[in-house]
Amino acid sequence: MRRSNFIRVTAGGIAAVALTQRGARAAAEDTVDYTLTAAPLRFRPVAGVEVRSLAYNGLLPGPVLRVRHGQRVRVTYRNRAGEPTTVHWHGMILPNAMDGAAGITQPAVADGGSFLYEFTPGPPGTRWYHDHYSNDATPRGLFGMFVVEDPSDEPADAEFAIVLHDVPSPNSMMAAMNGTSGAPMVDPLGSPEMRAMRAGDRMGDEVGYVAHCINGATYPSVAPLAVKVGQRVRLRVLNANQTQTKYLRLAGHRLRVTHADGNPLGRPLDVDALRIGVGERYDAWFEVRRPGAWLLQSLSSDPLAFEQATVVHSEGLAHATPEASSQALDGVDYFTYEKAAGGTLASLVEPAAQVRKHFVLAGGAYGSARWTMNGQTWPDTDKIHVSRGDTVLVRFTNKTDMDHPMHLHGHTFEIVEIDGRALRRPLAKDIALVRANGGTLTWRFRANSPPGRWLLHCHNEIHMMDGMMTEVVYNEST
Repeated sequence: MRRSNFIRVTAGGIAAVALTQRGARAAAEDTVDYTLTAAPLRFRPVAGVEVRSLAYNGLLPGPVLRVRHGQRVRVTYRNRAGEPTTVHWHGMILPNAMDGAAGITQPAVADGGSFLYEFTPGPPGTRWYHDHYSNDATPRGLFGMFVVEDPSDEPADAEFAIVLHDVPSPNSMMAAMNGTSGAPMVDPLGSPEMRAMRAGDRMGDEVGYVAHCINGATYPSVAPLAVKVGQRVRLRVLNANQTQTKYLRLAGHRLRVTHADGNPLGRPLDVDALRIGVGERYDAWFEVRRPGAWLLQSLSSDPLAFEQATVVHSEGLAHATPEASSQALDGVDYFTYEKAAGGTLASLVEPAAQVRKHFVLAGGAYGSARWTMNGQTWPDTDKIHVSRGDTVLVRFTNKTDMDHPMHLHGHTFEIVEIDGRALRRPLAKDIALVRANGGTLTWRFRANSPPGRWLLHCHNEIHMMDGMMTEVVYNEST
């Protein structure tokens, strides 16, 4: 080989190696590694109350996981919980094998075992993760927030994760599953939940709670949110309760809602309070216009309702007496799907769709352990069979006396109809409340997710475990 050619080849080889190394570094920078270990935890949410719980990495809720949209994530899951578990990545569109639904997309991870979840999280927004195997692992602490940062979002001066969660009383979950619970309703006065109750109703599925928490503690022990006058503050709010819709209000402020379940609204919506179904998330902003201290609190008729609160304060006012809100909803402008959609039209003109499915939600009689879809309980419920690329319309009619938060794995759907009226702007979500006492709600989605079996179920833990679940199944040819 001539010396000049050798120099050129060698230089090219060095350049190729350098490019390969830079590519490897870039790939490494575009992958985020986490380890989640599920293990027992003695949880003390309030003085005099200790419960045997489970937690990720010794934290309840689990750590907030964050990636930039487009980054890949590798989560090494180590199960030391003493029982089989999985991790479901709620709101993510991801390979079916990574969805974490035990017995559907993967075998449960045995106690002492491990599993590597690896995928590129999306869509961007406020997502979450939780167990999807045990009858009580989620109530006992296996949940956490997952933020997929959207580069197109406007920056906030301050941002806080707010996870609302609650501690069931001993044996309450099992009694509710059997339909024989004596726990009372504790929704706020003036709420749709209270108005939906009919004379003589016996609520055997209610769960009693002994503590109401934000981010692992009860008021006044919840870490306060320190802000500055002039700041625009973003709250990422998750309702990780097992059965109850939550109402969250910040005294002295209006909240500007920009995202529902992590998905941008067509237009921001200003409200006094958020209405958050089980498993729902909302991104809400407020401006600090004056010095002060204010309670960010969940509204409820429960005597322990004051526990689910924290203080937002400006500089120098950490110990000031905070402004508070009434626990009732009378006169409160709270979030609804219709408001977020800009109102409704007279009727729904159903678009062309390759697949249409109607589910009647029923069951829940006192003393019964059956919550049904078209008269059947899981695994005998009707399945939705789709081919890749299909447009799918799913309509729900709720014959029960309580709302149902229906969740679809692995997809984002649009709410297009509520109670026979079309939404002006379809609302993108992954979980939505179907109104009680004959209420209807229609989803539209494209079957563009990776092929496989994707669960569709009520996210009220009692109703799901008592049968209100089915699945979307992609045809094998797709």
